[in-house]
Amino acid sequence: MICLSLNACLTADAEEIELVDRIVAVVNDEIISLFELEQLFKPYAESIRMRGLPSEQEEAAIFKIREQILNRLIEQKLTDQEVRRLGISVSEKEVYNAIERFKEANFYTDEDMRQALAGEGMNMEDFRERIENQILRAKVVNLEVKSKIVITKEDVKAYYDESGDDYRDEKQYHLRNILLKVSNLADGEDGLKIRKKLEDIRAKVIKGESFEKMAKKYSQAPSAEDGGNLGTLGISTFSPQLGEAVKDMKPGEITPVMNTDWGYQIFLVENVTDSGGKTVEDASPEIEEKLYNEIVEEKFRSWFEALRKRSHIRIVK
Repeated sequence: MICLSLNACLTADAEEIELVDRIVAVVNDEIISLFELEQLFKPYAESIRMRGLPSEQEEAAIFKIREQILNRLIEQKLTDQEVRRLGISVSEKEVYNAIERFKEANFYTDEDMRQALAGEGMNMEDFRERIENQILRAKVVNLEVKSKIVITKEDVKAYYDESGDDYRDEKQYHLRNILLKVSNLADGEDGLKIRKKLEDIRAKVIKGESFEKMAKKYSQAPSAEDGGNLGTLGISTFSPQLGEAVKDMKPGEITPVMNTDWGYQIFLVENVTDSGGKTVEDASPEIEEKLYNEIVEEKFRSWFEALRKRSHIRIVK
């Protein structure tokens, strides 16, 4: 007999008991089981072992990843508890639309989707529940963090003044992008499959397919409906990763597939112009977005740490 219950099947014969689960953490009045942890941890552990590291380095890498995944599960558990406390809900339409976007981004038919999920030991109902939880968690962050961020004109002016020549006499790049997000389902090998699909899209564009049409069809970025159009921006507004990728590119060139915080992306340089610089008014939208992104990360960590401090969390060694 296999004991899936944490009560250890005390009344069963000892010879029949096979212990396959235990508690690894308690978060307020809820538990995180070893099974939950191992489900997420397994593909990372396999990837590390395939690297052929010396045993001490491999052990240290596995320990670090396992700790990170446990912290992620604790974060999810706390966020889910906040969802219930705040009475946040998600509609059937929101979940349906999210699943359809996932299918389109991965070129999945319904049958392809079922097969991919089966390979992960899941069915459609499991995946639907996962997507629903992701949307609920995003709503908590929007309510508790993003909705409380206010950026004033004084903040923008101070940033502009501190930026020196960043908004003066710089190259302007008209960019388009295609983004394929990497969800929790795409951890490990599936993440590599999504990257391969974006590489295939890039290859088609290089062979003559319209970047705009491909963006409209496959991109998961907000710019998708506009053919991936990001407008014309100064290089100082780009992330260091993007700035380094495009700084020497010419109109018509496409970046390699880039692994970014948002997912896998490619960028088309549509045009490059020299600029006489921007006034603080012209630069305000770019500065506001940059400040917003920086503050979101800072506020989220502060919010989560406060949530964690007022919660009862116990790690079971």
